[in-house]
Amino acid sequence: MERLCSGCRDGESFEVPFTMAFQPIVDTLTGEPFAYEALVRGVDGSGAGQVLAQVNEANRYAFDQACRVKAIEVAMQAGLMKGGARLSINFLPNAVYSPLACIQLTLATAQSVGMPLDRLIFEFTENEEMGSPDHVAGIIETYKRIGFAVAIDDFGAGHSGLDLFARFVPDEIKLDMALIRDIDRDRRRQSIVRGLVGMCAELDTLLIAEGIETAEEAATLRELGVRYQQGYWYAKPAIEMLPAMRAEAQASFLRN
Repeated sequence: MERLCSGCRDGESFEVPFTMAFQPIVDTLTGEPFAYEALVRGVDGSGAGQVLAQVNEANRYAFDQACRVKAIEVAMQAGLMKGGARLSINFLPNAVYSPLACIQLTLATAQSVGMPLDRLIFEFTENEEMGSPDHVAGIIETYKRIGFAVAIDDFGAGHSGLDLFARFVPDEIKLDMALIRDIDRDRRRQSIVRGLVGMCAELDTLLIAEGIETAEEAATLRELGVRYQQGYWYAKPAIEMLPAMRAEAQASFLRN
């Protein structure tokens, strides 16, 4: 087992207090949460921006490590293991020196709280500065070999989404909310998403739509074949809790 890098050991050098909120990713076929995404929040309930504004070159390695630990520990305290949902954690590819060395604290944390490794998903955004594509490919290969799932977040928000999809072979892609907004009234967006549904089915990749805010968006996406969905329509993020689905959203499954 490789030792932890000195730059990210235990997350101890990230001194900004923060906690985690969770938002469900819903399986619209069953009406149950497929996963909960962990989202950074200030301990006073403030948004992620106030915490992220204090992340810099010197502490980003420790921040990335601290986020993983916090997400796992708080999710377990909130009752993640009472159901079958996974935990989805955002990570910074440029905060990983060595994939195997930098994952050791995550592995130790999961073991200490009794979280199976196959319940973890790691997301990175296509907008994230990632340096060497070969380095990112090495991270993904290592994570998948360990048993984690890997997702590309905000797919479609940047200019390199399809290239990343082809190069990195993710288990999941999460459609950016810009593609989702008002999709029920936009034939062009519908056509693009329909094409992505077919592509993901052919490549055995799970497709998730995020940022859903209305019943119409949710219904249109289901009609297009997007089974997994996330957004305020289903539930707002809840600090240190796994939120229940909104009654209206739950009722829509009963009608269907």
